[in-house]
Amino acid sequence: MAGLVQTSNNKELTVILGIWTMLELKDVTRRFGVNTAVDAVSLSIPEGQMVGVIGRSGAGKSTLLRMINRLTPTSSGEIRFKGKTVSGLRGNELRNWHRDCAMIFQQFNLVPRLDVLTNVLLGRLNHRSTVLNILNIFTVEERASALAALERLGIAQTALQMAGTLSGGQQQRVAIARALMQSPSMVLADEPIASLDPLNAQIVMDALRDINQREGITVVTNLHTLDTARAYCERVIGMAGGKVVFDGSPDELTTDAVRMIYGASGDGTEISESITSTSISAERPVVPAAPKSNGQLQPTLSVKPAAAEVALPA
Repeated sequence: MAGLVQTSNNKELTVILGIWTMLELKDVTRRFGVNTAVDAVSLSIPEGQMVGVIGRSGAGKSTLLRMINRLTPTSSGEIRFKGKTVSGLRGNELRNWHRDCAMIFQQFNLVPRLDVLTNVLLGRLNHRSTVLNILNIFTVEERASALAALERLGIAQTALQMAGTLSGGQQQRVAIARALMQSPSMVLADEPIASLDPLNAQIVMDALRDINQREGITVVTNLHTLDTARAYCERVIGMAGGKVVFDGSPDELTTDAVRMIYGASGDGTEISESITSTSISAERPVVPAAPKSNGQLQPTLSVKPAAAEVALPA
């Protein structure tokens, strides 16, 4: 259901439209003491959708994504992925969920003193044995895949640089490459462009849209800016006070919807949409997401293993 209402789980409509509900949240709530950060949110997100979550600071956007990824536990409610409850996972099952649900952070979360290539290879940790991880041994194929991910994002030339020497935009692209190495079923991006200039913001959003369209991977991203949500997302979810107050297409994001999400300024005047702008100019998505054929990402660059052996440290 679109518009200025909280979404409901309409399974009959899902069946009629032939849409597979990949992620389902039912009355998900998170409390911190007496404060409620996320208040009884219910959502259904189908496979292959690119979703933007917008709202003011403190609206509950980041907490919502962290609960989906299980970095923050729920106080109540249920989160299901492909019919399986993930809100109560423990141990190895939780580790597998962190692998399948890749997270991209505003502050990049790279290891500054490691080179870029090694940071990207860390995305494979939950696919490998503990022994290989302790010994820090990566195969030629894994190194080649990491290089291909960097090439896809236009930063292969930084592979042997220390991650801490890169610009903010480059570091965020390294973080996206690391997420690609996880071979995820879903990507969550928590304010991925909040600390970037407009040009780098566009590069990062283009990369997320490319992942969504080329691999058919579901992408859910928190955004402060209306223009970015309109340009890149096929569905926009607006939050205010921990609740979902809007759920619809970018075309349905009317003045009334913006008022519901962002409210008014201190003197009662309307919030100008221009203050939420990053000056990003991009064409609206028109290519439907393609289904994943075998669960594996297909890099656009073919890297010869022999070259990887010669150019890269053991």
